[in-house]
Amino acid sequence: MRMAAFEHVRKLGEVHDHLTANELRPGFLFDGERFPLINPQRGIFKPQQMQFLLSIRTVFPRPGSRVWYDDQREVHRQIYEGDETVDYAFMGQDPNAADNRWLREAFENQIPIIYFYGIAPGRYQAMLPAFISGWDAKALKARVAFGMPDQKTLAPPVDALERRYALRAVKQRLHQASFREAVITAYDGRCALSGLPEPLLLDAAHIISDKDERFGQPVVSNGIPLSKIHHAAFDAHLIGIDPDYRLHVSERLLVRNDGPMLEALKQLNGGMIHLPGRLIDHPDRDRLALRFERFKAAA
Repeated sequence: MRMAAFEHVRKLGEVHDHLTANELRPGFLFDGERFPLINPQRGIFKPQQMQFLLSIRTVFPRPGSRVWYDDQREVHRQIYEGDETVDYAFMGQDPNAADNRWLREAFENQIPIIYFYGIAPGRYQAMLPAFISGWDAKALKARVAFGMPDQKTLAPPVDALERRYALRAVKQRLHQASFREAVITAYDGRCALSGLPEPLLLDAAHIISDKDERFGQPVVSNGIPLSKIHHAAFDAHLIGIDPDYRLHVSERLLVRNDGPMLEALKQLNGGMIHLPGRLIDHPDRDRLALRFERFKAAA
């Protein structure tokens, strides 16, 4: 039954960039019967038909009058500061409450579970297999370790080296997912160049790569939502954006004549990008200037 749940969630991950209630609500099938993956009201879930815990969930809160990604760094701070494991708070103050006992039993028996980690309000990344690697009644929290990336078995990491390696992979995945959600949300789900209103066809393009320690931070002002074709052109320096938000198309494309797709790209030349509603979310001009110099150098 656990393997059926894991396989279902893996298949969902192949189709969806993130999971919402629409994907999670139907649950999974086992022996012709449907079972839930989560409890919508609680973060710790064990189906009655299973002996051990199946999933835990971290909800991304929706601030009252603020945009959720304003608090993104604080919400994710703990997982990014972790070295081998991350903390998971108990439900309530009683370590012997049923939910917290399920955490302890999963720890004592090294049970593989699914961690639905919130990357935006109502949106989750499924991390599996995850393991309860510690249980602290006094601190009212458990520790969570992650399995190795793309591992086929459901065995827990064997040592500190594997735990650190697995957590690094989780951090990278969460960085990409949460950055994408924040950038696309800031632009109301539209491509900043074409206005294409389909988030499934959009990427969050970095102005400066996250490999750059000085300018590559995962902040909205370092990102622009682009359709797949525009993202490829931007990364290849076939399209540039200057610090005044004006678009430039490389001479390599401008001199070619080959159908409507190319013409649509060429017509961007001299236009302006669509900007998000809040000034704080606008692309950072200093980063754009640095990136635009690279565009000109590649011409």
